[in-house]
Amino acid sequence: MIKELELKIINKKAKIAIIGLGYVGLPLAIRFVDRGFSVIGIDNDSIKCEMLNNGKSYLSHIGANLVSNLSKNSFKADSNFSLIKEVDIIIICVPTPLNKNKGPDLSFILDSINSISPYLKKGQLLSLESTTYPGTTSEEIAPLLQKKGFEIGKDFFLIYSPEREDPGNQKYSIQDIPKVCGGYTDNCLKLGKAIYSKIINKVVTVSSTRVAEMTKLLENIHRSVNIGLVNEMKIIADAMSIDINEVISAAATKPFGFVPYRPGPGLGGHCIPIDPFYLSWKAKQYGLDAKFIELAGEINLQMPEWVVSKIETYLNEKKKTIFQSKILILGVAYKKNVGDTRESPSITIIELISSLGGLVSYSDPYVDEINELKDFKVPLKSERLTKEILKESDCVVLTADHDDFDYDQILESSSLIVDTRGKFPKNKKVKLA
Repeated sequence: MIKELELKIINKKAKIAIIGLGYVGLPLAIRFVDRGFSVIGIDNDSIKCEMLNNGKSYLSHIGANLVSNLSKNSFKADSNFSLIKEVDIIIICVPTPLNKNKGPDLSFILDSINSISPYLKKGQLLSLESTTYPGTTSEEIAPLLQKKGFEIGKDFFLIYSPEREDPGNQKYSIQDIPKVCGGYTDNCLKLGKAIYSKIINKVVTVSSTRVAEMTKLLENIHRSVNIGLVNEMKIIADAMSIDINEVISAAATKPFGFVPYRPGPGLGGHCIPIDPFYLSWKAKQYGLDAKFIELAGEINLQMPEWVVSKIETYLNEKKKTIFQSKILILGVAYKKNVGDTRESPSITIIELISSLGGLVSYSDPYVDEINELKDFKVPLKSERLTKEILKESDCVVLTADHDDFDYDQILESSSLIVDTRGKFPKNKKVKLA
């Protein structure tokens, strides 16, 4: 069976199903179709499926032309999991959030497996791309496949290949980012490398699915810890009246031994704020405490409160308080140039300001409205950024430094700017936070 599937891959006759058409699954589908493969996209959100089939994009950083080309080629989106019986390769790209106790929530993965289970057949390859703890593929997914009578590595194939998507990154396209791949068996790995080599310039094979799973966590923990470090350094530098961004720029001139990370209002997105806790949870099963990892997470989680405290301080200097002050938040996405608000510290900042009686509004060219705000009876809608709204605001807070913002206008028209991204030049009206 391995030779039959390998031949289908080589000849691009293998039909692919991608489960989860979000920030990871949709770019993957576009790339496979672009390389000549037939793709079925499966997502529980029927509205997303309808939009894709009509050539419309629901992700701000993915242009309508890409989705339009997708809909015109060998692609269809559907909510019907029975279509799995028609494909050769299944790729799972669903969220892996945290539960209430900051432990792994694998419900999306397991629900996906249970939904496709009745339609699986011999000769298929299953790839998991969702970020998770070491052991998920071998301890959770493999047993479910074996219960169906599959002999993994002989008549069914299983790999783990973590996503490395970076929404809004114009420098690296999906094909330019090396793809890590670990197989349940050598045969599984061989097929995994074969399929991903068709769309990715370089595939990095590792000895097991557990190594691949740990690799993804290390990548994200590396960022979480270093961002936590510079965020803590920002607090210390602020107490000493030192501009941390100037310090980082100076340190970055060293040609070795230093990688510059920039502080911000906290951490957001689907990976960095969440993934470290997956490893700390797993470490406890081995009697270990991931103290360093958890400390960085705690520092990053506390940053929105620190930013709000700085807003309060700067308003007090103007004989004002947060209560009844008009506060304009610039950018509610978790990072620049995308519309993703998952785990965004900006959302927390808005909620904290509102709880203190602030009259909060926001402007974000990528996010039309926010629905998940606590204590807000109706969605908060984005304001058009004008000179008038800037002049009317008692405080303007930059939390996501989108390139679309007119920074000269913001600087000219605002009376007080709290800059959490180090975007503005030093100025009497600009305060760092």
